Formats: sequence, C-alpha cells, structure tokens
Amino acid sequence: MGCGRVGAELATLLDREGQEVTILDIDPDAFGQLPSDFKGSCVVGNGIDQDVLRRIGLADADAFVAVTPGDNRNVMASQIAKHIFGVPRVVCRIFDPIREELYHSLGLETISPTREVARLLKQALEREPAETPTGED
Repeated sequence: MGCGRVGAELATLLDREGQEVTILDIDPDAFGQLPSDFKGSCVVGNGIDQDVLRRIGLADADAFVAVTPGDNRNVMASQIAKHIFGVPRVVCRIFDPIREELYHSLGLETISPTREVARLLKQALEREPAETPTGED
C-alpha cells in the first residue's frame, strides 16, 4: 500500500524477482512512478477500506507492506491485514520513532526510516574520513 518512491521501488524489485505484486494507492497518478515494464497490478483504492482489501484478494496474500506518508493509515491498514485478513507477513513504515516503538511492542513489524537514517548518519560520522583530493600533485 502506497506507490510513492519507496512503494514503487519495492514493487519494482519484487516484480523483477518474479513475485506477483499488487500495489494499492488512493492516487492514480502515483502509479506513474512505476517503470513501463512493471507486470504487477495497480489498484486505486484506500488501504483501510476492507472492501477494497477483499477485492484485491488480500486474504490470499503472502505479505502486506504499508508505506504511505501517513503513520496512522499505515498502522490501521497493517492491523487490518494482520488481524482481519490473516496475512502472514505484515511490515509497516512508521516515521515517528516513539510511535514506532509502541506499535512494535503491540506486535506489528515496523520500520522507522527516521531512526534508521539517524543510525546510518551516526555510523558515517564515526568512520574515519576518506582522504579528499586536494588537486595538488
């Protein structure tokens, strides 16, 4: 759910691996981020609407990933996918690190890009700096 930069990239990676991919977004223009050779299904709809999720066959899905810009929508859709449709693997992006911890403690598999990028930046700061060319011989 969510065909922004991350959703489109993930859908493309899975599609190129030969996975059967359905990507859901409320904005039909969002699908323009997918490559022209994308073989998956693009569905316009709201990922917290159970009728929409039923229509796309979520009950038969192996996995569900929520990567919209809204933490609340991602959590709601993930809970619906996990608890109502019984999807075995559900992953949810949560920008707010404090809320991410809470939702993780409630049993959702969560990823906080805010926390992950901060960790990577800290690691970059701790590495020895690369020598920069001075332009002098």
